[in-house]
Amino acid sequence: MTGKLGLDPALVARARELARRAGQPVVDLARSHTTVSVERAVLRLAGVTGADPDGIPWVNRLVDAVVADVGLGHGVAVPVFDALAREQIGDVTLLAQKAAAGSVRFTQPTGKAATAARRAARKAVAAGVRQIDRRRAERDRLVKRYGDPKQRPWIYLIVATGDIYEDIPQAQAAARAGADIIAVIRSTGQSLLDYVPEGATREGFAGTYATQENFRLMRAALDESSRELGRYVRLTNYASGLCMPEMATLAGLERLDMMLNDSMYGILFRDINPIRTFVDQRFSRQVHARAGIIINTGEDNYLTTADAVDEAHTVTVSQLLNEYFAHEAGLADWQLGLGHAFEINPDVPESFRLELAHALLARELFPDAPLKWMPPTKHMTGDVFRGNLLDGFFNLVGTMTGQGILLVGMMTEAVVTPWLSDRDIALQNVRYVLGAAGGLHEDFVPAPGGFIQQRAHRVLGEAVDLLDRIGDQSLLTAIAEGTFGIMKRPADRGKGLDGVAKHEADYYNPATDILEGQQA
Repeated sequence: MTGKLGLDPALVARARELARRAGQPVVDLARSHTTVSVERAVLRLAGVTGADPDGIPWVNRLVDAVVADVGLGHGVAVPVFDALAREQIGDVTLLAQKAAAGSVRFTQPTGKAATAARRAARKAVAAGVRQIDRRRAERDRLVKRYGDPKQRPWIYLIVATGDIYEDIPQAQAAARAGADIIAVIRSTGQSLLDYVPEGATREGFAGTYATQENFRLMRAALDESSRELGRYVRLTNYASGLCMPEMATLAGLERLDMMLNDSMYGILFRDINPIRTFVDQRFSRQVHARAGIIINTGEDNYLTTADAVDEAHTVTVSQLLNEYFAHEAGLADWQLGLGHAFEINPDVPESFRLELAHALLARELFPDAPLKWMPPTKHMTGDVFRGNLLDGFFNLVGTMTGQGILLVGMMTEAVVTPWLSDRDIALQNVRYVLGAAGGLHEDFVPAPGGFIQQRAHRVLGEAVDLLDRIGDQSLLTAIAEGTFGIMKRPADRGKGLDGVAKHEADYYNPATDILEGQQA
């Protein structure tokens, strides 16, 4: 028996083995398929930039042209670099422009031409990967220079105006008020766009479009704040939806520090095809591993559609699956911001003790992961006094269970778009709790055999039982049957399925080659 909960190490080990058994077929599927977004990410690493007059990125135009001529299953790198040699064009973006105009045709070369194209593709993509390496080294230098926040958990705060030039001063003000991590919420619906918008944007819906230029602008602004405050301020955005691999790539190139990247969120809540999602997420996590980016997973979302008490074990199952998928893709424990949430109905008897049990279970199952603890939203009523008290309880659980990343809850959360004053009051709440009880996790030990230990053991046992059942059928079947978040998502449906292809015998992806070989 180990830790404050007295968990059985053999049962914990069995849970991880069952997660591996459930996840391995999905990994095998991801390793044998590609998607249009994976291929676009490869070309972005190779240097394709910009968009046409209609705002469609040249990387989309280029991949579409290759797919029209030779299909997706070979990968696009070899046909593209073969065409560059044949056409004697030295710039990949120029090739994309010519392809969009219909003046270039693509073939799948063989023999010496294929070998030369592979060599050229790898060289170009390696330059992009080296840029990611440089940005990671730059982060390490800045963290060493300015330092990390003195306290844990790190305080994570959302900015979302729709206008990047409004987001910047709000983000800097939030950092001055104590935020350690700024998350720029993405515009509603962007996850369903099968392209990444170009340039700085000023019109978003309940959020700001995620673009490379917006990433660059906000990173530069928070670097100014880091210098001013004497602590490194981290930046978060989204690697999810139909462009997950591209978002991960752009984040690496622009030195973002964290990315929301859950293995099942897009499937469950955006109806994106499961196979498309699992293929995309594996590549995106390989990029995150290389870039030193911490991922934030989305288990909290399950509890907004399913009951947080009855379905608590599905959160644990998802955390274990996310851990397996992340490790397989090369992420280290310190990069696993696994999600869990404070979403039990406050009217449920002993709701606070139940929340303590769930949070402490997550902490003890993943002792080296910077868990991301999510605030109450589902049961916010518009009573700001009750809401602020509920957030205080949430903050207290975070300190009592040693969470790593604490998303600031606001008293108007999920009721209206919070005012700046709401954010200030919410930060005061966090500062008070961390200041008054920041080390409480050192003293808090639940009673042996008591309510909290019993609840944690029950949830873990239910999680093991569910993982056993998933392994007997398949994870794709479990998702189709509504196991997570009560959303039923069959593998042969969903958005983006037409952008998936099984590898042909001669498939080549220089980015995967480099990321798995750890050389560039």
